[in-house]
Amino acid sequence: MDTLTDLSQGRGTLATLRPGNDTDSSNRIKVHFKDSKGNLIKTVEANEGDDLLSIAHEYDIDLEGACEGSVACSTCHVILTPDYYDRLPEPDDEENDMLDMAFGLTDTSRLGCQVILKRELDGMSATLPSATRNMFVDGTPAPFSFDCS
Repeated sequence: MDTLTDLSQGRGTLATLRPGNDTDSSNRIKVHFKDSKGNLIKTVEANEGDDLLSIAHEYDIDLEGACEGSVACSTCHVILTPDYYDRLPEPDDEENDMLDMAFGLTDTSRLGCQVILKRELDGMSATLPSATRNMFVDGTPAPFSFDCS
């Protein structure tokens, strides 16, 4: 398939490059997704303005996002390297409240739905924690979800 698939996300446009496509990828931003042990899951390219949660979903990376990016849960929790964490604006109170519920919280934790790509984030790594905490599943309190891979 030699098409460019666009998925509008409100902040930017996700675009998946297909083999043989003439689209110039030099303006794209590389993101490395890693598992909780630091093993590379996948390196992807995205556009400025895209958020990590939407990118993960576009590329079939297992980052939950139960609230669909409305900052009402912590299931899209990612851990960034200090260098890239410092390039982002400080998390607001709403994000900090949700991060307080995240499993495996670190000093460089962020919600993937709130990490908006910009040029200076090219080459960043986002590590998925070993578990997520989803406070409600079908209206009842839910236990931890563990990644046993």
